[in-house]
Amino acid sequence: MRLTVLGCAGSFPGPESPCSAYLVEADGFRLLVDFGSGSLSSLQRYAGLHAPDAILLTHLHCDHILDAVTYVVVRRYAPEGPYPALPVYAPAGAPDRLSAAYHDDGTVEDVYQFYALEPGTFPIGPFTVTVDRVNHPVETYGVRLEHDGRSLCYSSDTAPCDALLRLAQNVDAFLCEASFLDGVDNPPDLHLTGREAGETATKAVVGRLLLTHLVAAWGSEAHTLESAAAAYTGPLEVVRPGASYDI
Repeated sequence: MRLTVLGCAGSFPGPESPCSAYLVEADGFRLLVDFGSGSLSSLQRYAGLHAPDAILLTHLHCDHILDAVTYVVVRRYAPEGPYPALPVYAPAGAPDRLSAAYHDDGTVEDVYQFYALEPGTFPIGPFTVTVDRVNHPVETYGVRLEHDGRSLCYSSDTAPCDALLRLAQNVDAFLCEASFLDGVDNPPDLHLTGREAGETATKAVVGRLLLTHLVAAWGSEAHTLESAAAAYTGPLEVVRPGASYDI
């Protein structure tokens, strides 16, 4: 598998990154996991306008879905004619949410073929995909992708929870959010700190920890890295747009 980071900013685009979007490739198949604000630009830069063969949206917060709305224009109004409906795996409310964001009385179901997520394991292209509900205010799924003996877990947005530990167990790479700073009074049941991301990685015995979803405007990358490294002694870094990882 190969992971390419298209966007990794938490909650809103940062000065150097769009919001969450990650392209995972295997056997020539490209799965786009989340499609946050601004990431359509990065998709064109690092992969290609029509690169995705399927999309998985972990939850329906704007910073994880809004460029799936913009992408309707790309597929519906291409000069060569409309593209076939693209498979989209997402929480059950996705068709209504994306349609409402695109047009008051329209639909996007000519552009996307929707499959409602629920906890369990299923195939997408060459990947074995396992999703489970994690600890976030809306219906949100952490994701485990497996292919040819290799594995990747993506936390999506979550506070600490048992479901995330199960999904991350023994994975080769753990792409984990670290939105909050340690040592301050953070809202409960919303996001992870660097220390909590590191603790989860240690408990799950992951091979590599990739931190994402930091909020540049009021965070501190150095502080987050230091906090994570105090709890996890394996390979560790903060991801950047355009960065690719062979898993």
